[in-house]
Amino acid sequence: MKKRIKKENVNLRFNVLTVIVYVVGIILLVRLFNLQIVHGAEYRETSNTRLSRESTLEATRGDILDRTGNVLATTKTTFNLSLYKTKSDDETLNRCILNITKLLTKNKAEYPDNFPINKDKKFTLKSDELKKWLKNFKLNENSKEQDVIDYFVKKYKITNEDWNDIKKIIAIRYEITTKGYSSTKSLLIAKNVSREVVAQISEKNTDYPGITISTDSERIYGYDNLASHILGYIGRIGQDEYNASKESDNPYKNDDYVGKTGIENMFESYLRGKDGKEEIEMSVDGTVTGSTVTKDAIQGSTVVLTIDAKLQKIAEDALKNNINKIKKGGFGKKYNAEGGSVVVLDVKTGEVRAMASYPDYNPNAWVGGISAQDYKKIKDQNSLFNKAVSGAYEPGSVFKMATAIAGLETGAISKTEKINDTGIYTRYKDYQPRCWIYNQSHHGHGFVNVKQAIQKSCNYFFFETSYRMGIDDLEKYAKYFGLGNKTGIELPSETSGIMASKKTIKNWSGGRTLQAAIGQQSTFSPLQIAKYTAIVANGGKQINPTLVKNILNSDGTEESKSQVKKYVKEKLNLPKDDSKDLKISKDNIKIVLEGMKSVAQDGGTAYNIFKDFEIEIGGKTGSAEAPGNKVNAWFTGFAPYDNPEICVVVMVENGGHGNYTAEVVREIIAEYFGMNIKSNEIQENNKAEKYTESIN
Repeated sequence: MKKRIKKENVNLRFNVLTVIVYVVGIILLVRLFNLQIVHGAEYRETSNTRLSRESTLEATRGDILDRTGNVLATTKTTFNLSLYKTKSDDETLNRCILNITKLLTKNKAEYPDNFPINKDKKFTLKSDELKKWLKNFKLNENSKEQDVIDYFVKKYKITNEDWNDIKKIIAIRYEITTKGYSSTKSLLIAKNVSREVVAQISEKNTDYPGITISTDSERIYGYDNLASHILGYIGRIGQDEYNASKESDNPYKNDDYVGKTGIENMFESYLRGKDGKEEIEMSVDGTVTGSTVTKDAIQGSTVVLTIDAKLQKIAEDALKNNINKIKKGGFGKKYNAEGGSVVVLDVKTGEVRAMASYPDYNPNAWVGGISAQDYKKIKDQNSLFNKAVSGAYEPGSVFKMATAIAGLETGAISKTEKINDTGIYTRYKDYQPRCWIYNQSHHGHGFVNVKQAIQKSCNYFFFETSYRMGIDDLEKYAKYFGLGNKTGIELPSETSGIMASKKTIKNWSGGRTLQAAIGQQSTFSPLQIAKYTAIVANGGKQINPTLVKNILNSDGTEESKSQVKKYVKEKLNLPKDDSKDLKISKDNIKIVLEGMKSVAQDGGTAYNIFKDFEIEIGGKTGSAEAPGNKVNAWFTGFAPYDNPEICVVVMVENGGHGNYTAEVVREIIAEYFGMNIKSNEIQENNKAEKYTESIN
């Protein structure tokens, strides 16, 4: 009995399942009949008249601003016209081409025309090139212009009779023939067209089947040459860069533009943003019927710099004018000054307020591709080289503060001790250098203490200091001030410089120690000298020069400073900072600062420049011998003396004397503190020759 009931239940379930299968099958058959028979023609019509393709939404590159919000580099949106292949016939395609080329001509926009017959019906190719071209199209090598025109008119089924119209159609059809296009790969017709052109195409979309409007971006440097070595420029991506990006989560396209130098290069990952995707629908004749954004483009981050655009302009102009003045003999003697640099640093934070290198360049030259002629000109002038960061020069006497502090800290000298400068230093039989003043007066400075030695830039005093102290201690303190090490500034290609020592120079001798004490043999960048000056001016506190104030992401958030530092460290492959605090005595630094103050006072090597200046400063001149019988001119200074805010370093290649460059520092400080420069005209002293500092 139980078995029979169980069997009946199984049969019932099987019958129910069978009915369900039949019902579902009937529904599917009815649906299929409806799709294929009842509405088949309608759906086929819709399918055949609708195409879709994916388009890239270009991400807008992030801006670069100065500390006050001035836009130093930005991106302008441009409109491009492209042609996609549609299912239209030759007549429709030719009509579309004629419409678009006439519209572009009317609005003074260019379109590609590489067909080798000009508007006067003349070949544009030379004889050998023409034969090769005719052979490529299987035309008789003796073909005349009209023969070729007739061939392409027939090939492209052109029915127009006016030559101007025929020429326009052939131009684009020839471009299609040579470059190709498809329903998914477009042919670029025109770049950077006006909004008027875009509006007319949008209003009469049916007149331009297959034509689509895309947006592109163009980098703009609104202040031309201003801060060019800081900003850098962008250029077309190289093959190695392209290949390296393929495995990343944000790969490049092979025609992308990327940062090549400066901040553009350093913060490429932040500035570039992320492209989006758009699905575009069009009818079979190429008319766009709709679009859907499938992935939003993310705009690049905004990089805010620490520099002040106005102060940067003053620094650049002052440097350029100073170099030209030295060339013309404006200080009493002509020197063929070749270039130079300026660095303005906040002594408390390390922020770079201005940084210039001359000669400079206009980064706009690279927008859209730089010509070979323009690139050669820039290269021949060595304009791309950032002297402030990448240049390494002997510092000369601006190094003497480091020697003084090292001598005081080690006890080699005291604050009050006076050393008798007899003019010639005779500690060694095989090397007896002279104090610079001996070359002009045949006597030394006499008895001077450390403060007076800085004021008068007495070589003899620092020879004796280094002799007592030794090179190892001098190197230790120089390193503490950042000399001979990269600063970690957020720019590529920074030099580490070289601190002369037993580690860097073989066969060290006592004479080399004397030279190192007055800034010979070592080579440092102007930025390193600025860092060193700032540490002295702020009382010995370590700082790290920086160009980036903050980074603002497109979603409104601010990148954390720790993350930015980590990014920079990895990008530059900077070593771990293992420097130790030497706990330099405030009293020892104070006496050195007093010596720097006296440089701008009566009897100092820069008195003629600062004697009527409203702000009390501390400073130091330097004249360093360079290869080729040249003398690089330095001045480093800070202001105000009692509560330093900024330091300014100027270096002019073959500038003659450090005194000559001091007026650049004066002008920058005057601008920074809002002084009226015109009411404080600099009094020139054509006898500045007496401030020459050199060794024999």
